[in-house]
This record gives sequence, C-alpha cells and structure tokens, in this order.
Amino acid sequence: MQVSVMRLALYPLTVASPFLRTLPRLLSPSTRSLFSETGVWEKDYRTETRRRVEEWWHPRIVAQWQKHGLDDASNKKKFYVLSMFPYPSGRLHMGHVRVYTISDTIGHFQRMRGHQVLNPMGWDAFGLPAENAAIERGLDPEEWTKSNIKSMREQLDSLGLCFSWDREVSTCLPEYYRWTQYLFIKLFEAGLAYQKESVVNWDPVDQTVLADEQVDENGCSWRSGAVVEQKLLTQWFIKTTNYAKPLLDSLADLPEWYGVKAMQANWIGDCTGCYFDFKLKVNGEETGETLSAYISSPETVFGAAYLAILPSHRLLHGSSSVRPALEKAFQAGRDSLTEVIARNLFTSHEVPLIISHKEVFDGYLDTVIGVPVCSEEDQSVAKALNLQWMTVLQSDSDGTQTLINSDEFSGLSREEAFNSITQKAREQKVGGHLTSSKLRDWLISRQRYWGTPIPVVHCGTCGPVAVPEEELPVTLPKLVSLTGKGVSPLKDAHDWVNCKCPRCKGPAKRETDTMDTFVDSAWYYFRYTDPRNPERPFERHLADRWLPVDVYIGGKEHAVMHLYYARFLCHFCQDQGFVSHREPFWKLLVQGLIKGQTFKLADSGQYLKREEIDFTGKEPVALSGDRVEVTWEKMSKSKHNGLDPQEVVQQYGVDTVRLYTLYAAPPEQDILWNVKTDALPGVLRWQSRLWQLVTKLRGARQLGDVPTPSLLKNKDLAETKRIWGNKNYAIQEVTSHFTEDFLFNAAISRLMGLTNTLSSATVRVVQHSVEFEEALASLVLMTAPMAPHLASELWSGLCQVKNPLTPLIQHGGDVLQQNWPTVDPEYLQVPDFVELSVLINNKACGTVTVPLQVSQDTEKVQQLILKSPLGQKHLGERNIKRAILSPRTALINFLIDE
Repeated sequence: MQVSVMRLALYPLTVASPFLRTLPRLLSPSTRSLFSETGVWEKDYRTETRRRVEEWWHPRIVAQWQKHGLDDASNKKKFYVLSMFPYPSGRLHMGHVRVYTISDTIGHFQRMRGHQVLNPMGWDAFGLPAENAAIERGLDPEEWTKSNIKSMREQLDSLGLCFSWDREVSTCLPEYYRWTQYLFIKLFEAGLAYQKESVVNWDPVDQTVLADEQVDENGCSWRSGAVVEQKLLTQWFIKTTNYAKPLLDSLADLPEWYGVKAMQANWIGDCTGCYFDFKLKVNGEETGETLSAYISSPETVFGAAYLAILPSHRLLHGSSSVRPALEKAFQAGRDSLTEVIARNLFTSHEVPLIISHKEVFDGYLDTVIGVPVCSEEDQSVAKALNLQWMTVLQSDSDGTQTLINSDEFSGLSREEAFNSITQKAREQKVGGHLTSSKLRDWLISRQRYWGTPIPVVHCGTCGPVAVPEEELPVTLPKLVSLTGKGVSPLKDAHDWVNCKCPRCKGPAKRETDTMDTFVDSAWYYFRYTDPRNPERPFERHLADRWLPVDVYIGGKEHAVMHLYYARFLCHFCQDQGFVSHREPFWKLLVQGLIKGQTFKLADSGQYLKREEIDFTGKEPVALSGDRVEVTWEKMSKSKHNGLDPQEVVQQYGVDTVRLYTLYAAPPEQDILWNVKTDALPGVLRWQSRLWQLVTKLRGARQLGDVPTPSLLKNKDLAETKRIWGNKNYAIQEVTSHFTEDFLFNAAISRLMGLTNTLSSATVRVVQHSVEFEEALASLVLMTAPMAPHLASELWSGLCQVKNPLTPLIQHGGDVLQQNWPTVDPEYLQVPDFVELSVLINNKACGTVTVPLQVSQDTEKVQQLILKSPLGQKHLGERNIKRAILSPRTALINFLIDE
C-alpha cells in the first residue's frame, strides 16, 4: 500500500493528527485500511473491514442525527415513530434489539424522505421488579433503578441507535410523576377516579393486588407465579367503563392492527347495556351507600322489579353499613329478599335488594337490575318473591315495540328510548354510559412502595380530598428499609402519612397505595412531545403537532391492557380539552418474540445448557443419556437459551444483527434464533455483494476510458433498460414496504434481487451506463436505514468514483442525509404488461404476458406461468428444479427433470 506525499501534506504533523494515529495501521501489511480514513478502497468486505467501518461511522451517524435535531416550529411534515419504552432491568435482550432496530430503521427512512422525525426513548421505571431487587440487595429502589438506566443507555448507544435523547423521560422522576398525579386529580374531579371496597386478587408473594388481567388461566400471578388469593380491600379504580362505547366505536377509524383491533374489540365486548346508580336505604333511611348495577336493556329500566347481588358481593363481606341488614337474608338461601331498599337515581323508583342464588351473572357481573319484561328468569324470581313491577313495553300492530309507563319516554320506540334514556342518564351523571357486561373498571391501587403516590388525603370530616395542584408532586418518602411484607409499605412512613386536610386544615392521612405502573405508561407518548415543561403535562399545540403517533411498535403482549388504558386516557384528555384528537396511535406494528432453542429433560422438565447435551447421534440426548425435549421458547436465563446482544454484535457486527432481525421474519412473527439458517448467512453474503458492486464500479471507472453512454450497443441498451426497470420496481416496492405493511424482510429480498441484477451486468454496461450507476446509488440509499454503517462507507466510496454520470453521487455528503430515491416518472407511463419468452431446459416453447409490476419477481412470474395454458401444457406435471429469470431480457428458463 502506498501513501502519497500529497496526502500526507494535508495533515499538520502533530501528535493529535488523526492521520498520524492511523499511519501505523496503513503501513502495516497485516492491517486493513478504511476508505473514509485513508482514501484507499479495500476490495473485499472482510471481518476486520466491517469492524473498522462500524467503529468509524458509529459516532458520526449518531452525531448527524443529533445535529439535525427537532424544531417544533418547522414547516416540515412530522413523523412520530415510537417504540414501547422498556423497564430498566439493567440488561438489554434480543427482543429490545429487534423493536429498536425497527424504530431506528423507520426513523432514518422518514428523515431521508424529508420529515421531521421524533423517535424518543425513556424508561418505565416504577414497579415491583425494582422494589424486589432492592429488597434482595438491601438497596434503595431509586438507586437500583438509576444504575440500571445508566447501564441500558450505554448498551443502546453501543448499538448505534439514533433516539431523540433530548426527549428522554423516566417515570420514577418527580418531574414526570407530578403530571401522572395531575392527570389522576383530573380524573378524580371528573368522577372517574373513585375508591371502593372490593374483593381483589392478592399475590401472596409480591404482597400486592393484581388486576384480573394479571392473573393467568391457572389462577396464578403473571409475575411471581404464586396462586392468587381473594382478599377484601378498599381500592382505587378508574371508571374506564364510561368510555367503553367510544373506545369500541373509534376502532373503526383506525387502519388494521395485525389483529389487535379485534383483540381490543373482544376485550371491550358488545356495548349494549349500561350501569345505573342506586342509593341504598334501611328502615326508610339512606345509608350513604351508592351501588351501580348493570342492565342489558336500558330502555326498560322503568320496569325494574329488584336489584340483585351475588353472595360474594362486597356488601356481604366488608365494612358496609348495610351488611347487618343483609346477613339475615343471606342465611335464608336461594334468592333471598333483604330489608334493604335501592332507589334508582334516574327513575326515582324504589326496588328491593335481593341476594341471588347464583355464583355469577353472565360470568362477570356481581350486581344486576332484574327486569321481568326482558327475562323469563327475572320474571320467575320476581314472582317467587311476590314482587311488583311495571309493564313498560307494548307491541304495536306492525310488530314494533314502544314504551309505556316510562315517564316522558313513553311512546318512543325501543331504539329511540334506548338513546334518549342513556343520554339523559349521562347528562344527570347517574349512569347511562354504554358498556359491556364483561368489562370492569380499572383497578389501579398497588400496595407497594416503588410507584407513583396517589395524590389524595383522607380526612375524617371531608372524606377523600385531592391534593391541590400547586402542592404536586407528592413525592415518595425515603424509607429506612423495605421488607417486602405487609400491606402498603408507605404506612410505615409516619411523618409522611400524617398531614393536614387541604380543605378544612384538620388532621388527615395520606393515601398509602401507589398507582399501577400502567397509569405511568398510559400517557408517556404525550410527555415526549414536551418533556421539560414545568407548568403542565404538555402544551396542547405541541401534542397536536406530533400526535397521533404515526407508527407505534412493541410486543403483542401489550395489545390489550396497555393499549386500552393509553387509548382511554387519550379519549379523556380530548374531553378535557388537552388535545384535539381521540386516538393516540395511528399505525400499530406488533413484533413477535425472538426465541432460543431449549433442551429439557423429558422426565423432570429440567432445563439443560447446550454443553450438557450430546449432539453426536441422530437426536440430541443429555450427557447422562436421558431423553431430551427440544423446543423453541422465549429467551431467558432460567432456560439457558438467552443471548447477550453485545456478544452477538461483537461476533457479527451491528449491521448484520440489524439485517438479520429484519430479514428473518415479518415483524409480527417470532424469530427462531439459529445462526445456521439461511437468514444469517444470507445477510452476510449480501453485505459482501454490495461491497463488491461498489468495487466493481470503481474498478470499471479506473480502466482509463471516460464513460461514454453512446458506446453502448443494442444488446447493452436492452440490459440497461432492464436495470432501469428493476431499479424503479425496487424503489416502488421497498418504499411501499417501509410505509404500508412494514415487511422489511420483503424489502430486503427486493434489494437482494436488484443486487443480483447489478452483479450480472457486463463490464461495458458498468463502465458506460448511467442506469447502472443510478441503480447502485439507489440500492445503497435504500439499504442505509437498515444497515447505516455499511451504507455510509459504500456511499463514501461511490461519491469518489471517477467521472460520475449521475447527479445522485456528484454532490457527496453522508448517505443518511440524502433524499430517498423516487420512481422515475417515465416508469409510471410504460405499458402495464410485458411479454416474457418461456424456455424449458434452454428450449423456447412460447411466450406469456405478465404484469410489468411483477415481471422481475421470479416467484410471482413462475406462479403466473404455471397457471397459464402454456404452463399447464408443458409444466403442469413436471418437477421444476429451478426457474431462472433473466436480469437483462424478458425471458425465463425452467430447468426440469427430463
């Protein structure tokens, strides 16, 4: 290798000179050079070259992203790509690598399209894992959490991921959870946050309440695995059922979410009924108890005969003031009539409260309104108890039903009455919100320390009182120790618990439950738009600029709870005038798991390490000789099938890992991590072939001849036309995959196809055609969002090609700062079909017309030909070994068994 004196003269000869630092490597025959550093192009893409490429470009790519930061006042079109923020466990796993590679790829792509891109990152930092880890280690959860955040931030940076770090949030910081508390107070003031005694799911290991969704089908905790117990506790709820119908209906306005919309709809259920509020009375006196009861046909509410509760209802087991009046009836058994009267706050009618003999109502409810006119079973119960009721439906001669004995709603059809009654009940705030019989309000109380304190104080005179907004945040006190035992560790902080009532200034106590972490994550996408605002959660004009999130990326395990809660809070914020839109996310991209191979003893189920397996036989067995079950499961340390992302990157490189996670499967499917499959060798070969294409062009332009397109002959021109068509087809397809279906694996396949076309180009076409040069430049540009380090070096090599023909590479600059390639207008005007010559074992047998759009796709062309009369005649019963689609002419050759 020679280093020119002219090049040496460009650098001051100082110790700090970057050239002097690289000079020993340049002069050493065993060290590979890097073009961006030395101006000398390495012909082959070797492991050492890859390492040096990534080392060189990593800080530069990150710096480019930060340099071209966000301007909230910019006229550029916005694009908000959001990946679900992680819990700071301290270590990244391959699932993190997959989701953040996807968001990073989309972010780079949209920037190349000229958009202002918000790609933020933060930390879902409260919750049980940190508290349990702190207990085990004798640490403060805050100390543990912050150290994990620092570690994971460094790991993310090492992967070259370009996040909008200036927007970083952490839910455990007071400047964040102050606004979580603010939103809770708004819910409280709107009557949507309330407290009641409830039979709850209790995790005896983690010592906290679980929502129904956090209990698996075996009745065990989703986190600890313990068998869940039933316990009666006073808990905080958020009345998400009031928004059930709007949340269900607005799904229709969203694009398809990989089946998640159906999951959301199923979770909510058919919103055909509603709740009405009742006041309870004993001996003619109101007890202060309010009970909400479900009715499946709200228009018949004036025909109610009774209110029924289950034997498991909280009124029978808690500290309710009506409990004594219920217990006597409870002993009587089947459908017991109690001494309690319930007054419907909407109709003002009074009905008796009964205890049903059932164990469940519709599998979900515990309080229902009995309406004999709608149910033979309700009528049977009412008759058995000698109860009276009003007939409220009348059938007209044409078969339609209208209301009678229903005050001002009499004379209305059932449909008209349904709408009018529920609307008026909502206006009077006594019920009427359409919901399903299976949906429950959101239980948010958690009896743990490491969470957002609920900003309420309990006063003996005033009852529960919200902390004034100017006194927020209610910060967590420092506890001497956390034992992990007992209910609500905050109760031990006596100086913190005892306080004054904000309303009457009398003695009061703070709420000692903390919020479920799903509350923190229900609004974080808002805070990213205005993360440093000290006056409010976010400015409306900033939220309205950036939201809805254009693409939201995360695991399918959050397709129900998190998405439902986040959607609910956005609907609520719109009603409060905080934002102009109802739905927080436009497109949803769910990702599957990355699974590792597991080996476990067939008899005991014990997981074994790979080094404990004998692979010499037909089937793997344990070294002990015992039979082994081989499966693919979610990666974890306990199953000995996990991978450390940093070790994988060290072995294969950042770009290779990125390409593998994008190419191995569509995003929503699971990846079975196996380096022996075609995916990893395939992307390794492809990177080398891309490098060879740039080497090929540079070499052709160094032959001494100035490129002269007029030297191309007819055969060459046919080849350049083919390249031109393939380039435009690739741009069209890849752009569609990046914007519509996010099939990055299909996008990479299309780029591989373009690579094949260019690799087969003749030397004359490479040297003299603008089409080859433009196609190669477009290929590198489209590779850049997915493999930014490699593409940056390839682009640097392209931009220094002698005598370039296309403006694409004449202006230089870094690849990620270039414009995304667009389809040539002429391509959109060419005929829609092309006639392909069909050869079988190199012998022509006819032609088939195929759509131009698929004429360069071997698999699709083969399928069309097989369906054609020619294909059915000549290929129908034959074994096709291979189909070869010519990259230069309209021809396909089928190799078949004779």
